[in-house]
Amino acid sequence: MGVSLRGQGQTRRLALFGTKGVVSRCRDFTREALKDWGWIPAEPAAEEEPETDEAELVEDVLLLVSEVVTNACLYAGGPTELVLMHDGERLRIEVADASPESPRPRPPQDASQPGGHGLIVLERLARSWGWAPRGDGKVVWLEVGSPSGAERARPTRNR
Repeated sequence: MGVSLRGQGQTRRLALFGTKGVVSRCRDFTREALKDWGWIPAEPAAEEEPETDEAELVEDVLLLVSEVVTNACLYAGGPTELVLMHDGERLRIEVADASPESPRPRPPQDASQPGGHGLIVLERLARSWGWAPRGDGKVVWLEVGSPSGAERARPTRNR
């Protein structure tokens, strides 16, 4: 299309089942939405620096999606839906699953090993996050500032 939808409200939904390949599907789905919304240039210019604040924000968003979806796979039997809502000021990510259990920190075994770090990543990278009951399960949500609103969001994370 070539038209940036940054200032307009947009919602994307991805129905999910099972756990096989679901993390990469959710990352790909999120990357396409971010590209459509103008967060990722269609073709980066050759003179553009590879690591801009926008590129770092996109990588943070993809990491956050991976963490929340992985947690749903490990502790809730897999996610049932991924929802992305963008309104120009923020991106809200919701991952629904069939478990009514609240997310809770698990002690990391070893800082150099995987496991036990997901909620720490959410705390550090998301503007805010939480969970709410939904049907027989729950939805875990998080929010990040959009590239145009990212500068306003960053100082609150450093307090």
